[in-house]
Amino acid sequence: MSTIAASSWWARALSATRLSTALAGGIVLAGLAAGPARADLRMCNLTASKVGIALGYRDPQGWVTEGWWDLTPKACETLLRGALAARFYYVFAVDYTRGGEWSGRSLMCTKDSEFTIRGVEDCLARGYDRNGFFEVDTGEQKSWTIQLTDPSQPTAPQP
Repeated sequence: MSTIAASSWWARALSATRLSTALAGGIVLAGLAAGPARADLRMCNLTASKVGIALGYRDPQGWVTEGWWDLTPKACETLLRGALAARFYYVFAVDYTRGGEWSGRSLMCTKDSEFTIRGVEDCLARGYDRNGFFEVDTGEQKSWTIQLTDPSQPTAPQP
């Protein structure tokens, strides 16, 4: 299983060779080796804050955004069960405790309450909010974990 670490907006960014343009703004990515696990897309909140997670991805019918998963501090949650069907997933996270967000440049639709939204076009005209999601490249792995971290925590070691 592979793991990705995303450091919140106030953390320092990695060099341009390790950080995609869509993630400029403080999202830190690092691969980690992990033990055997089920094939799922998981999110771990390694921060001291309660966070809300929205997820975007492409399925056979097109773009979908879903939310909200509420993650307590130091908790993990399975966002999608089973082998991953796409290489790229998109995340928007909100820090409920301290304010702020983990975001990126991929604009997708959200709303304040629980949602599943088809399509990423005309969010505002359709009555939704529009937020920037950061891209997660799973490298076509069948299982992946995304980690949100505080800037005070050391980033994951590089492979």
